[in-house]
Amino acid sequence: MYIYNVTINIDESVHDQWLQWMKEEHIPAMLATGKFSKALMTRVMVTEEMGGTTYAIQYLTDSKNTLNSYYAENAQTLRAQSQRFEGKFVAFRTELEVISEHQ
Repeated sequence: MYIYNVTINIDESVHDQWLQWMKEEHIPAMLATGKFSKALMTRVMVTEEMGGTTYAIQYLTDSKNTLNSYYAENAQTLRAQSQRFEGKFVAFRTELEVISEHQ
């Protein structure tokens, strides 16, 4: 299993609109690609010098091949939908491989 993690710091001036967009539009669109089985949105509990609020959104996928398919087929279109918030956020993406899971 793989996790596609997107960490985003969003400016307070657009925070509420962005959060609503993420929950009602963007995350459902990511899941609708069929490449992710689950999404988890968390708030990072740190105070950034630059201000804003930081979130980490984790999308679970079954394999690196499926993640590569997302990059090739969906990433450009879905990332372009965030243009309305351009200049108001900083994002970085990481890939995580699940080694083991414990409950």
